[in-house]
Amino acid sequence: MPRRYVLEDQVGHLLRRAHQRATQIFLETFDEAGLTPTQWAALARLGEEGAASQNHLGRLTAMDPATVQGVIQRLEKRGLIDREPDPDDRRRTRLKLTAEGAELVTRHTADGAKVSALTLAPLTAEEAETFLDLLRKLA
Repeated sequence: MPRRYVLEDQVGHLLRRAHQRATQIFLETFDEAGLTPTQWAALARLGEEGAASQNHLGRLTAMDPATVQGVIQRLEKRGLIDREPDPDDRRRTRLKLTAEGAELVTRHTADGAKVSALTLAPLTAEEAETFLDLLRKLA
């Protein structure tokens, strides 16, 4: 006889619930900054990379082209990122943080780590490490 389907035991359901928890913690932590998780991912990556094409930034943040385009438009409108000519290819522009964007990334980097710590708080340190290793295998 086939095993009964129990929604609460399904990986997709559990991942969605964990994602909801992480998103809620993010939104509470980043409330003052007024950023979404995808906007923060783009800013944090540009902070690490210095500059990147829109296409490359999308790959670095695992965002599809339409999503990254919308994120970039909103961040440009807020004056947090700007475009500069790509020195290697005149047909392309690169995205970079403005001074205001760089200051925001510096001010909120610890908040990014706090979101992860709060999200993983129900786990022991060993469980959190194992959980992250397993998520990397799935990603």
